[in-house]
Amino acid sequence: MDHGETAGIALEAELREAVRLQQFELHYQPQVRIANREVVGMEALIRWAHPTRGLLLPAAFIPAAERNGLIVPIAEWVLRTACAQTRAWHQAGLPTLTVAVNLSALQFRQTGFVKLVSGILKSTGLDPCFLDLEVTKSLVMGAPETMMARFNELRELGIVLSIDDFGTGYANFGHFMNFPLDQLKIDPAFVHGLPASVESAAIARAIVSMGSSLGVRVMAVGVENRHQADFLRSIWCEYAQGYYYCMPLPAGEFQAWARNAAGDADADARETDREFMLAA
Repeated sequence: MDHGETAGIALEAELREAVRLQQFELHYQPQVRIANREVVGMEALIRWAHPTRGLLLPAAFIPAAERNGLIVPIAEWVLRTACAQTRAWHQAGLPTLTVAVNLSALQFRQTGFVKLVSGILKSTGLDPCFLDLEVTKSLVMGAPETMMARFNELRELGIVLSIDDFGTGYANFGHFMNFPLDQLKIDPAFVHGLPASVESAAIARAIVSMGSSLGVRVMAVGVENRHQADFLRSIWCEYAQGYYYCMPLPAGEFQAWARNAAGDADADARETDREFMLAA
């Protein structure tokens, strides 16, 4: 057995222990309306509070969890924790926030998944319209009839449905026309190249145009600077997420940030109204 195999076995054992002891935590990254930076939601991002290695990002353990099936209990914990936290924030006076949760292919295909989601919403008291479930484009492309049925079941619950990593690889845009979608998320790989990359700009425009024709929202992920934000606004991309606005934050820090951001957005809106009245 080589070093890589040994390390893999050790990681799996540690992951099993992490699931048993619930060594995970969620950080939240804001999602904003580009025009005025109004906070409209957040994405829940898992971290592993490893007892010796510190706080680990998903790339360090999620692939292993997907290989050995541990992604299913981990993903259920994420969904339940995110819903409970969002409900608590609503009760604390942040009523407009929607929480986005990434779904793994294995989790999404599980028998009884829709029943699980419905049960979590009921037990946490979160209104389904404030839960945004994100699936990858490749998952939808892989088994369209099965995915269509699952999407329709989730839509009947009133949940927001998004396609993540949109724009990567080959995709027949017409394939998505019959899916009950609410949002397309432009992959960070294209946002990173904006506005200088002609190819990235063309793809971003195409996705925004597609979203408009389908009547769904478009969100750009991975916005890191004002030039990217200004370009996205110029092509009528309405929503964004990224370090330019805020890094992922632990729950307590996110709540404080969101309250401050709400005040800033109100001030921006008042200034816009004042300018309009002066110009009238």
